[in-house]
Amino acid sequence: MKVKVISRSEDDFTRERRQDLQKVFRNLDPSLHPQEKAHEYVRALNAVKLEKVFAKPFLGALSGHTDSVSSMAKSPRRLNCIISGSMDGEIRLWDIAYRRTICHYSGHKGPVRGVAVSSGGDRLVSCGDDCTVRLWHIPTSTGGEPSSVGNDVAEPVATYQGKNAFRGVDHRWSSNIFATVGAQVDIWDHNRSEPISSFSWGTDTVISVRFNPAEPDVLATTASDRSICLYDLRMSTPLRKVVMQTRTNSVAWNPREALNFTAANEDCNCYSYDMRKLGFATCIHKDHVSAVMDIDYSPTGREFVTGSYDRTVRIFTYNGGHSREVYHAKRMQRVFCVKFSGDATYVLSGSDDTNIRLWKAQAAEQLGVLLPREKKKHAYLKAVKERFKHLPEIKRIDRHRHLPKPIYKADKLRQTLIEAERKKEHRKRAHSAPGSVPLIPARRKRIVTELE
Repeated sequence: MKVKVISRSEDDFTRERRQDLQKVFRNLDPSLHPQEKAHEYVRALNAVKLEKVFAKPFLGALSGHTDSVSSMAKSPRRLNCIISGSMDGEIRLWDIAYRRTICHYSGHKGPVRGVAVSSGGDRLVSCGDDCTVRLWHIPTSTGGEPSSVGNDVAEPVATYQGKNAFRGVDHRWSSNIFATVGAQVDIWDHNRSEPISSFSWGTDTVISVRFNPAEPDVLATTASDRSICLYDLRMSTPLRKVVMQTRTNSVAWNPREALNFTAANEDCNCYSYDMRKLGFATCIHKDHVSAVMDIDYSPTGREFVTGSYDRTVRIFTYNGGHSREVYHAKRMQRVFCVKFSGDATYVLSGSDDTNIRLWKAQAAEQLGVLLPREKKKHAYLKAVKERFKHLPEIKRIDRHRHLPKPIYKADKLRQTLIEAERKKEHRKRAHSAPGSVPLIPARRKRIVTELE
């Protein structure tokens, strides 16, 4: 015989805290709530307004350098560590949680142009204008106590001598191989004092280098001849090369879509490319009003951060034409290097005013431990804002960003020049023979040539 009993989940009726009231159950039948859409619109409008009220992205500054911060690197094994190099030759290992220096690396006699961390997180490679590459040991523990001051001065494990100044360095993701750039591209091994191979393709100076995170033998470089070049360590010659109208300062690979990379250019824009089709850009990311100096992708691959000569830090979606966020400070000068944290929660920027600044990746994000009901509330409000984001009032509030007056005026002037150039081209095409002035898409216009 069957016995019918009433069963219920204990989790649905247990209070999270002693102060909480008992849960109230509601009937979600749409026929009983004819004004639900209007109510949700009001909730979305209030949520996007409150985002502006609580948008306080700046968390703090790491001060200690005596000259401009020229380069940064993050450890793949520890979230709370960042390495920075400055123009006075000093390298510092920082504990972000306590905002203190763990270790000093003093050895370079000139500006430090690049730093990189090995895949194991225990080795640091640095290079500079003194024609040397130095290999350092990274301590495994930070000491633990916030009151202890990191006065340790480390000695290099190995020093590699070059013939010319070095402009950048990056470490391979899966071995003891690293690449340096300067007069040419050199591939080094930790255990050898000379490069194991070298590449060059008719350039004066190679500026930056980045290894592909998925295919460890592929790397991309940018050079002073306005080119972006791809190399494969398994081949004796470079792969492909694209020449643009203006110089590219840095390049970053998408960690989730390893065929794609984004280049930070001198013409105030960033260009995303597919390495299989370098004849045109897949997306153009606009908004900066001066040269973009550095770029770094989030570990999720959905966003990237850029630092510019216009003294701002911007966050873009990987397929968005305009930035979703812009950060600036009164005392912040030209930004030379930027990094996303390993958990995609924070953004770090190094600027000409000797400071490293720590920002939230989401300006209005609530930090700290959240209760389950708070997580549900944030998820609900996010879904409501996504549902009504196309409506004019919500779109206007969500897109508004306060900018310093010089940047605002420079942006207006830049838009005027772009519009004037567009009108000139349109009139020239209208008063010329059909086909004599070809219509070139914007994604191809900045590319001069592609070589293989």
